[in-house]
Formats: sequence, C-alpha cells, structure tokens
Amino acid sequence: MKPYLSIIIPAYNEAKRLPLTLVDIGKHLKEADFSYEIIVVDNNSTDATPEIAERFSHLIENLRVIKCDVPGKGATVKHGMLEAKGEIRLFMDADNSTSIDQFNKMIPYLHEGYGVVIGSRDVEGAKLIPPQPWYRRIAGNIGNLIIQALLLRGIWDTQCGFKAFTKEAAEKIFPLVKISRWGFDVEVLALAKKFGYKIKEIPVVWVNNPFSHVKASAYIQVLWEVLKIKWWLIKNKY
Repeated sequence: MKPYLSIIIPAYNEAKRLPLTLVDIGKHLKEADFSYEIIVVDNNSTDATPEIAERFSHLIENLRVIKCDVPGKGATVKHGMLEAKGEIRLFMDADNSTSIDQFNKMIPYLHEGYGVVIGSRDVEGAKLIPPQPWYRRIAGNIGNLIIQALLLRGIWDTQCGFKAFTKEAAEKIFPLVKISRWGFDVEVLALAKKFGYKIKEIPVVWVNNPFSHVKASAYIQVLWEVLKIKWWLIKNKY
C-alpha cells in the first residue's frame, strides 16, 4: 500500500543533528491518522550519518536510508522525491529547522487543489526563533526581490527548506531539475509555475540553527542560478 506522505530528508554530515530530528518526526507521526514513509538521503557524508540513520531505521517505523552520489542539496532532494511513493512528498531539513508538525497546516491547501505548498519565514504569522542576523535578513530580502522580479512574483521566501508537492507535481517537476545546489528551490517553483500548478505559501515556525551549512557565498550562487533558470525558460530548455 502506498503511503499518503513521504518525508525526504537530504543529509550531508548530519550525524549530530539528524538523530533528534528523526526522534521528533517519529514522535509526531506516531499520532498521525495517515500512512507515511521517511526517507533519509545520504549525500556522500564523511561522518557517521548513514550508519546512524540505519540504526534509527530499526527504531522508527517506515524509515529507510538511500544514497545520492551527485553532490548538492538539490540533487539529493531530487533523488529522494523520485524514489518516494507517497501521494504527498515533503522535503525538510535534517536540522529540523521546521518541525514536521507544521505539515498539518499544509494539508487543507493540498486538499483544495494546490500542487505545491511551501513553508515561509517571510509571510504574516511566521515565527523565527531566534530572528536571523540583520545581514542575513538584508541579503535574503535583496535576493528575494531579484527572484520575484525575474521569476516568482508574489512568493516571499523561496529558500525555506520545507516544501510539499503532490505526487503528480513531483513526478512532473523533479525529473527536469538541472540545478544540484542551493538554487534548486527556485527552479522547482519556477517549473511548478510553468506547468500551471497552484502554489501556496504558508507561515511556519522556523528555528534558526547557528551551525547551518549555508555559507554567505550561497546567496551569490543562488542569484547566478536564478539567471540560468530564467535563460533556460526563455530558450525552452525544459
């Protein structure tokens, strides 16, 4: 029987943070009234991430571990999305910045016909604990204005790592994804828009992790990849 929800967790050197995330997911989904699977996608970790995830597969129901050899979060999420079996496919961060309990807010919109529902730190009702440093906020706001101007008008947070797709949308969008790193979030949303899927942005509770793997250079990389996405759309490369 296919699960209702697939949770994809991309993981690169997450041996320290992943266990608490898996425990939190297991705790919340134990009470869920729908079927689910949890997929940890290891992306060439050099620490004990895959071994630890495998140990948890004996403790938490419906958890499996797969491997993605192509480096980058985008490639890792893509691999997990296409391996998943769920009617709804959600990817979330290994550090649990947004807990799985926020998925409950998404369900009504998915039932209303939205093909994509995304968590947001920048719409009314969102909570950041603690708030991001001012320089990250400024960089993020400038980047978002560029992304809106070029590709995704009206979407205020393209980069929050908590996004859900229907099976149909996931299987239409993810095989076409070209970007393997941070800009993939923009690419999947731009493809969703291109194919006419309704996108809903909802406020989430987001816990700021001071040990995030995201470097300042990622902002520049994303904007360069945004330009590539725009060009590919213009040239009908998808």
